[in-house]
Amino acid sequence: MVRRKKAAISVILFLFAILVIGCDNNQSVNADEESNNEEEQQEQESATKKQEARVVSTTVAATEIFDALEIDLVGVPTSYKDLPSRYDGVTEVGNPMSPDMELVKSLDPTHVFSVTTLQTDLEEVFDNVKIDATFLNFQSLDNMLNEIEQIGDQFNRTEQATELITSIETRLKEVEARVEGKEAPSVLILLGVPGSYLVATEHSYIGDLVKRAGGVNVVQGEDVEYLASNTEYLQQANPDVILRAAHGMPEEVVEMFDEEFQTNDIWKHFKAVQNDRVYDLPEELFPTTGNLAVVEAMDELLKMLYEE
Repeated sequence: MVRRKKAAISVILFLFAILVIGCDNNQSVNADEESNNEEEQQEQESATKKQEARVVSTTVAATEIFDALEIDLVGVPTSYKDLPSRYDGVTEVGNPMSPDMELVKSLDPTHVFSVTTLQTDLEEVFDNVKIDATFLNFQSLDNMLNEIEQIGDQFNRTEQATELITSIETRLKEVEARVEGKEAPSVLILLGVPGSYLVATEHSYIGDLVKRAGGVNVVQGEDVEYLASNTEYLQQANPDVILRAAHGMPEEVVEMFDEEFQTNDIWKHFKAVQNDRVYDLPEELFPTTGNLAVVEAMDELLKMLYEE
């Protein structure tokens, strides 16, 4: 009798062990299936987002970055500048400073991009037509690289974004290495628009490039990007180099600068003018916001600052 009881207990324990192992295996299988299902779901959602994205870019700089990241667009800015061939035939939505909101809306976009330098002027305009626009910060090189990284994450282009960022950073290090040990020139940056001009601080995009190139902006201690011009104060700063940037209508702005420097007697007292170190910056390399021409811009800037 005792032996039978022991045998019965052994059988029960054996069956229980098999049951436990079976449950563990089932749980493991179920966990693996759930994990695979989650991965598949994420991949499907990612692919769906990629397929459904209808992106409108309203500035040239942003459009060039989307091209470099291999992102298709349904709307691009109207510009006298050449846009990437990827967007041949894509609907133009108007000037970056005043895009056609009804046209933008008609494209049924999922994403609309502008830049922070236009946010004050455009944010309310976008809100009025119920378009949730994103304003990219290209006001410095670091900010632009951060935005490229975020766009890459948002549109599943992390590999392209990383490659682009690494390429820019590597080439910039090579450019910046050329100024090591050189005496830093003092620099005045003028931003001209048709009819007037402003002074750019180190917080502007061009000011950021000058700082990276080893130049010292004659305007210090300011928090804004641009200031009204005070020629008497600027003359006292007596910069080694004057850089003139044109925005909007380059040819007209250059003519305005030439007339100002010829007719306003105070400019002839500037050391930079006396030494013929006044340079007009080509707008395609030196816009008011960051763009992918930054390395070429730095190359040109070093020639101006150090007479290479």
